[in-house]
Amino acid sequence: MKFNNVDFDTYFKNYPDANGYFGKYGGSYIQPELQTAMNEITEAYQTICKSRKFIAELRRIRKEFQGRPTPISHLERLSDKIGTGAQLYVKREDLNHTGAHKLNHCMGEALLAKYMGKKKVIAETGAGQHGVALATAAAYFGLECDIYMGSVDIKKQAPNVARMKILGARVVEVTEGLQTLKEAVDAAFAA
Repeated sequence: MKFNNVDFDTYFKNYPDANGYFGKYGGSYIQPELQTAMNEITEAYQTICKSRKFIAELRRIRKEFQGRPTPISHLERLSDKIGTGAQLYVKREDLNHTGAHKLNHCMGEALLAKYMGKKKVIAETGAGQHGVALATAAAYFGLECDIYMGSVDIKKQAPNVARMKILGARVVEVTEGLQTLKEAVDAAFAA
């Protein structure tokens, strides 16, 4: 299939390249201080993701713990109401354990951390959903968990902060700058 002179039958076999580029676009910047850790994670993932045991365990977790696959629901009355003939469907990610899609990547990342022999996972959060998801994954695998969150967000999202703590996470209050997600991200990377 071609679109805008791009042959998509071969495109995805060639891109992204080893450096993350799509032709002259793409790539990524990682602070030099983080490059060693990112290389370690990348190398471990490249090996572990091929393991039948890892894949089977992740599939079991998705099905038995997370409640995946989540259903696709037809919104029949809304489809009729808009009156264009279009049929609307929603993917019910709200039915995931913890109520959001964020658990999808957190369980995989925590499982990878377990396979790598790590004892702790670290993340940032703003509204708290990511923090709750990672705290859930950490509790499931018996890992320590530090969640960096700005002071402003801690006050606004008290129920999610309580959930993280109940799950055993240490919520680290970030008091620099605007005391919101941006500063929490910086603090998590610095940890």
